[in-house]
Amino acid sequence: MNPFDEKIKSSFPDESVYKIPERYSIFSGKNLPSFIKDWLIRKFSDENGELDSSGLLLFLEKHIPHKNSDIKNRIRTYGEEITILTRFIVETDILKNVLRFSIPDLGIKNNEGRIPDYVARKHKELKEGEMWGVISLLYKPPEGKEKGCIDLTDFKPFKPYEVDVEYFRQTRKAFSIEEWIDLLIRSMEYNPEGFTHLTQKLLFISRLLIFTEPNLNILELAPKGTGKSYIFGNLSKYGWLISGGTITRAKLFYDISKNSMGIINHFDFVSMDEIETIKFSDENELQGALKNYLESGVFTVANIRKTASAGLMLLGNLPLLDNQPIHHNYLATLPSFFQSSALMDRFHGFIEGWKLQRINENLKVKGYTLNVEYFTEMLHSLRNIPDYSYIVSELLHIPKTADTRDTTAIKKLCSAYLKLLFPDVQSPADVNKEHFNTFCLKPAMEKRSIIRKQLALMDNEYKEDMPNLSINGDKYV
Repeated sequence: MNPFDEKIKSSFPDESVYKIPERYSIFSGKNLPSFIKDWLIRKFSDENGELDSSGLLLFLEKHIPHKNSDIKNRIRTYGEEITILTRFIVETDILKNVLRFSIPDLGIKNNEGRIPDYVARKHKELKEGEMWGVISLLYKPPEGKEKGCIDLTDFKPFKPYEVDVEYFRQTRKAFSIEEWIDLLIRSMEYNPEGFTHLTQKLLFISRLLIFTEPNLNILELAPKGTGKSYIFGNLSKYGWLISGGTITRAKLFYDISKNSMGIINHFDFVSMDEIETIKFSDENELQGALKNYLESGVFTVANIRKTASAGLMLLGNLPLLDNQPIHHNYLATLPSFFQSSALMDRFHGFIEGWKLQRINENLKVKGYTLNVEYFTEMLHSLRNIPDYSYIVSELLHIPKTADTRDTTAIKKLCSAYLKLLFPDVQSPADVNKEHFNTFCLKPAMEKRSIIRKQLALMDNEYKEDMPNLSINGDKYV
């Protein structure tokens, strides 16, 4: 281990894991996200980081089934009660007065899975939406008019860490800003030494902003192979990644026919990947609902009015020439659904993904890092701490003539950067103003200014001018 490895291990003795690419080959053939893999590696490693491969393999064989598993046959034919760690989806069937579940990876459909009321009442965490957990399954044969089904008889949510936010905040003080950025990159499962400079590192970790700040909306356009899908689809159980297909108002917000909430209600963020391939049904209706939600965090469908905190991340590919966008109008590459200046004005920032390099072998992490499950659980916990937005409001001087959407976007981006990079600050007096300017305000201004420039190209009612925000008592260029 090098000194940085030692520092990570000593600072986070119970939350760090030794990670090398070769170890993760043990999961070949298993469709598992990073937060599950890291937890398993940690579970089967000793205090010196040595992995018990045979123990892990036995656990995988017994408790994590693959797509070709004969789970349904074992449950029905042999009457086994099987306990597995898996992803499953819970839905309420109002018409038949039953709580249902499905396990898409195992071919168990929602009309085959049932959660008895006594289990639902015992485990309050069993709410509508996708979740990970250890569940027990048992077959219930047909009885009278009732058809046979698979009952979920027990449940333990996958939440191995009771995170101590104050411990995390205080431990941040042991790291310099450069070290902390490197730790964040390692915790995203990448090697910080593979990046060319600090600015590129800061741009890369900007993908985490939406993990930490409620109702933050960001757009990233980048060439293929820069790791967009991996980060938003593998790191956190609190995010939902949509790749292709058709998006409806019912799927996103509320399904009137099923009387069930959409994915916006169940996650910290929703990412739309390969945005140019996604189709939208009833575009005008959905676009109107999305405008309202992105503006206020509130949506109304029929007589249902709800508030949610999920941010929206749009991910798309961009044609390049000599590693630069072919067209100045980046938004022109988006689907017609997003060719609305009023809708795009609700996005707070833009990540220039073409400034990041393609993922290569040198970018694979090797060494100590935070366990992905702990790391993303901590980012989730930071979302609702009000200290950071208060600190940002106190630090910033905002001209009275500043456009409200611009200032809202900049403040939200600054708050997200503050949580990510300086989680230890608890008051404006704790903030190093030069660091705040360099690592929070400037990148926030840059990301919003790109949106502003693109709006001006899209609609002549918009101007490129940005408000002249500054730090109270100081002037920074």
